Amino acid sequence: MSEWKKLLRDSQFRWDENAEYWDDYMGWESNQFHRELIRPSTEKLLQVAGNETILDVACGNGNFSRRLAELGAQVVAFDYSPKMIERAKLRSKEYINQIEYKVMDATDYDPLIQLGYAKFDSAVANMAFMDIADVTPLIKAVHEILKPNGAFVFSITHPCFQTPGMRKVHETEDIDGEIIHRNSIQISKYLTPEPYKAVGIKGQPVPHFMFHRSLSYYFGLFFQTGFVLDGMEEPSFSHVKENNTFDWYEIPPVIVLRFRKI
Repeated sequence: MSEWKKLLRDSQFRWDENAEYWDDYMGWESNQFHRELIRPSTEKLLQVAGNETILDVACGNGNFSRRLAELGAQVVAFDYSPKMIERAKLRSKEYINQIEYKVMDATDYDPLIQLGYAKFDSAVANMAFMDIADVTPLIKAVHEILKPNGAFVFSITHPCFQTPGMRKVHETEDIDGEIIHRNSIQISKYLTPEPYKAVGIKGQPVPHFMFHRSLSYYFGLFFQTGFVLDGMEEPSFSHVKENNTFDWYEIPPVIVLRFRKI
């Protein structure tokens, strides 16, 4: 998908435009989606033992970087939005000795390599891969800067269930006098990679770019680079919303994967 690179600058501009709004919304602990779905599964697969050096890719306002620091890790965190990094630093003053924030582009191989060969015990990217126009340089670079047997854990919107043009369907049905509510999704395409614009948080200043890729596409890149898949989680919410609107119950909105360097 080299043709997607032309969208890189526009994508960066949009995230800078949204940075302050996202930071205000996410706050210190992030939102319910991250707290209940992303963070537990990511921590389960990362298995942070403390005293480790971890790379946080596309760190946003640093909410997970701070969590890693709480768990005892030394963290190098980067994002390509200068405004996001400004906000992350402001929120992380008490972790100044544990977190080093950088403005970096995940699509630029050479600066990533300069972070240090075989320096990191693990790397993490929370809900970022689908926002990156070209993930190949990142995957290759992380393989180089991880220690032997190091893990790369990342979460993305589930590409099987959140495709471009996906429809959320909420149905009600009267069955023998009882009103039954049922949620489902409709998808019409999955295999073809496609960039599109989306809104992650209602009210954000501008839509941002998302880059749809199939699971086989991701798996192929990691396998070719020398990673093996050895962990996977598909979290969904454990309860149904009471207001009878669509919820992600039984259908996982995200997938969390762990690839290990061999």
